[in-house]
Amino acid sequence: MATRSMIAAVSAIAAEQSYLQETGSNIANSSTVGYKQGEVQFADLLSEQIAGGTAPTTGSAGVNPVAVGSGVRVAAVSTDLTEGTLETTGIQTDVAITGGGYLVVEQGAQQLYTRDGALTVDANGELSTLSGAKVLGWQASPTGKITSSAAVSPITIPTGKTIGAIATTSIQISGNLPAWKGGTSTVPSVTVSSIAYDSLGRSVPVLITFTGASTPDTWTISAVAKTPVKGTVTLFSTTSPPKITFNKTTGSLTEVNAAPAASGYTLTVTTKPTGFTKLALDFPPATSNTALTQFAGQQTVTLTQNGSPAGTLVSYSIGSNGVITGSFSNGRTTPLAQIALASFPNASGLVNVGNNLLGPSPNSGQPSVGAPGTGGRGKLLSGQLEQSNVTLAQQLTDLITAEQAYVADTKVISTSQAVSTALEQA
Repeated sequence: MATRSMIAAVSAIAAEQSYLQETGSNIANSSTVGYKQGEVQFADLLSEQIAGGTAPTTGSAGVNPVAVGSGVRVAAVSTDLTEGTLETTGIQTDVAITGGGYLVVEQGAQQLYTRDGALTVDANGELSTLSGAKVLGWQASPTGKITSSAAVSPITIPTGKTIGAIATTSIQISGNLPAWKGGTSTVPSVTVSSIAYDSLGRSVPVLITFTGASTPDTWTISAVAKTPVKGTVTLFSTTSPPKITFNKTTGSLTEVNAAPAASGYTLTVTTKPTGFTKLALDFPPATSNTALTQFAGQQTVTLTQNGSPAGTLVSYSIGSNGVITGSFSNGRTTPLAQIALASFPNASGLVNVGNNLLGPSPNSGQPSVGAPGTGGRGKLLSGQLEQSNVTLAQQLTDLITAEQAYVADTKVISTSQAVSTALEQA
């Protein structure tokens, strides 16, 4: 009997040692980004049956079986997948995952997974974890297209990347022209300018002049472009310039070149400067907030053009869908890449391989890799990090419990030794 009690106590000491080890690991990782605390679960060992049970009979009650426990073992160390609190860092490469997803990374030739979103960009421009694992996802094409159905690969943020120029095709005219009722008064003239860009991204000043026509509420348009190739280019015929007409009562634009313009109108430039495949003046619909009007008072005509010169990458941001968007010196933005996330049928079955990295196991199931925000993979929060979900108060309580159990188990051993010695001397 003494031997059996000692064996049970020894098994308990071994189990409590594992309990203490896991509790200590949880406490040690209470400040580790993305860490999930482990919970030790125990199971009893096979009991030794001393006597079997008997069924009730006439005049006799049934007797329960008699069995003596033989100890305890660690049945499992489960992972608490509860999300940790979020901490704002303001660092553009830091990401926190809201939901059950995992970042997909590459360490050596092995694909692993992590909740640690403290990322950085290495000397080669590759997005990686602080331990050197490469973050996987999908690189954008030169036109900014991302194919998230393709295989994942290391993400590169191309420092110094340039984006080509886009030639201006449209100059939108908005604002107000002063009311013009014709007659013998001084003919009004309003000149406004804009910077267009040719196919090489060179600046091309465009001057547009509105001149009051002899007909009330009507203006003629003349325009010139000062190109770096051919100098000044006249965009419209000077003998028959285009005309715009306003409603004399409402002040709204009604016609451009005798064509209805209430719903908007595109006036194509007659003579395109070198470096432009298309160039037009666009008049917004009369009901829009940007419509060209004719009211009494000062002129407020403004020109807004599309197109841009070439630009270089100056900054980037990470969206909730994992798309890394680059901002360029010319004011344009375009997708650079997209971070992938993975989900598992049983995330508790993942194996901790160190450095905040997890690997699959036969019981975790195969990863389902896709874009953040799809398939239950969660979303990303840029500039934030998920903290450890360790509750220090609970871990310190567990530490005391394990210590008391450990002391009690050693007491069982010393008592069993004393009983064994007494039996031998009897």
